Amino acid sequence: MTAGDRTGGGVPGDHGPPGRLRLRMESTLSSATSSSINGGGPEPSRAVVFDIRDMAVYYGQNRALADTSLKVYRNLVTAVIGPSGCGKSTFIRSLNRMNDAIVGFRLEGQVLYHGHDLYGSDANRVEVRRRIGMVFQKPNPFPKSIYDNVAWAPRNLGMKHRLDERVERALRQAALWEDVKDRLRDSALGLSGGQQQRLCIARAIAIEPDVLLLDEPASALDPVATASIEELMHDLKHRFTIVIVTHNMQQAARVADRTAFFSLETIGPDRFGTLIEYGDTETIFRGASDSRTRDYVAGRFG
Repeated sequence: MTAGDRTGGGVPGDHGPPGRLRLRMESTLSSATSSSINGGGPEPSRAVVFDIRDMAVYYGQNRALADTSLKVYRNLVTAVIGPSGCGKSTFIRSLNRMNDAIVGFRLEGQVLYHGHDLYGSDANRVEVRRRIGMVFQKPNPFPKSIYDNVAWAPRNLGMKHRLDERVERALRQAALWEDVKDRLRDSALGLSGGQQQRLCIARAIAIEPDVLLLDEPASALDPVATASIEELMHDLKHRFTIVIVTHNMQQAARVADRTAFFSLETIGPDRFGTLIEYGDTETIFRGASDSRTRDYVAGRFG
């Protein structure tokens, strides 16, 4: 497959149960002494989960994102920040192929997940999304019971063995079990906004993904619910690799181990998002090498 048209495919893997593609996840370690991709300090000595190389995204003839290369590391929280319209959501949705349904979507470059090309010709989108879960900006529980929301994906994927235990485990991991254990058959729509978002996180992790993508998960929540989601992220990163898009600079500083700053570039009539700087969060917020990053985190634009 050429780099020009990346819209289909699956993840090669080893043998598993019939109907399920099993992915072999190599522990590719990054050298602790290598320089960071964009000058934000040394790379962690951890397994690389995503290795994104020269990513560019188009919708039809319109370029939305360009010149994006970075590595995402296992069991860290990586924040994606930047002004509106700079391609943050396009970027994170490309990590589990959520953009595929958009007419005209095309990705150039490579998105390697544990060394496997997610946009390769043999990639399986269902398996990609099973391993790389996503929670959206606005809580979107199904109009079903709390139990059925969490059990929905395992049932559809044939993961029905000890389903009650699976549902309880996911709710506990999402710090929601104590709130709902006595009303699992009640409608999920009766939960508060913060509880609904934690339910959506429980729904995403019920199938035991490797990665959790969070697209502004607290933007519609009150400060108390936001603090709960942030505390939850600190706990979940010990089990999952987390990538979060946020407009909240303080939130990124509180929860993220590494931060990627995206901004807008203009070349003639072409206006698109691009990665400006990426590194450990303290360096990005206190000693960024690019003046655009310093100006953004200081609140001078955005």
